[in-house]
Amino acid sequence: MRILIVKLGSIGDIVHTLPSLAVLRHALPHAEISWVVERRASEILRDNPYLDRLIEVDTKALRRGLMSGETLRAPRQQLRRLRASAFDLALDFQGLLKSASIARLSGARRIFGFSREGLREPASRILLSKTVYIPRHTHIISKNLGLVNGALGIPVPQHSSGFEFPIQVDSSHESEADRAVDGTGGRYAILNPGGGWPTKLWSPERFAELADQIWGNHGLHSLITYGPGESELAERVLDACRSGKARAVSLSLKGFYALAKRAQVYVGGDTGPTHIAVAAGTPVVGLFGPTEWWRNGSPRRDDVCVERTDIDCRVDCHRRACSNWICMNIEVERLLQAVTERLERVPRMPQVEH
Repeated sequence: MRILIVKLGSIGDIVHTLPSLAVLRHALPHAEISWVVERRASEILRDNPYLDRLIEVDTKALRRGLMSGETLRAPRQQLRRLRASAFDLALDFQGLLKSASIARLSGARRIFGFSREGLREPASRILLSKTVYIPRHTHIISKNLGLVNGALGIPVPQHSSGFEFPIQVDSSHESEADRAVDGTGGRYAILNPGGGWPTKLWSPERFAELADQIWGNHGLHSLITYGPGESELAERVLDACRSGKARAVSLSLKGFYALAKRAQVYVGGDTGPTHIAVAAGTPVVGLFGPTEWWRNGSPRRDDVCVERTDIDCRVDCHRRACSNWICMNIEVERLLQAVTERLERVPRMPQVEH
């Protein structure tokens, strides 16, 4: 059987689909499994032992070529890679018109996706062969697993203890982590102040105060992690830090995964590094505002979410800009309490090596 997974991005979306890949591979060890992904989000999937083929595309270039009718070389090569296998079925985990279109362009005989209620763009339903209904209030990892179960009848784990996140790292990624932790004695927290939307951000000054409090109360250094375009944000945290026990580090996604596996605790919002930390088994404290922890946060019972439950404007919010913007107005004391609580909970589970 030849199966195509369609999950184009973002990083968090890809991480949330990894348990579905693991289930497919274990249930169908002889299947040929391919994954089509946006090139800019592909790093976390490279060299994955559960994948036979990774198909990297640039959907913007592909769309331009198809809409203009131009026989551009790059779009033509992308289509050739996409159609290189005679796929028996495609699983559209994204729920968008572009993802359903990619599944259709692949030539897959059958295309499975979510029913209308579970689609981010309901119009994409017309491109699907069959749909699977998933109850609305379902964590995104379980939602994705539900698509596998509905499409192929494969039993899927019902509890987070059964979720497997296959991510392949090598010595270069471990070396990145080694350099980042140098001088911490191996005792550190990861604080990630970044986020894709302005409304997801907690203030850098509060992150700095939290770093000081974590050092004073728990003797942990703080590694302030940042990605492309976030260096200024990290510098603002360091400028406001008084203890001198924090420093900024920038790693590749897999280097970050190796770093997170060793951390005592991680603090961050609804962003890619948070989801990678969950995949790494790191004790997590989530800081959520316009999005929902029950859907996007850690599925593990021991992890902690800090959020505003005393306001009525967060229901189905998902705003990237807001004139009110009070959901991230959260005091440092609450975060410190959550970090302390998470550190005192059940020790982290042993990691599965891949």
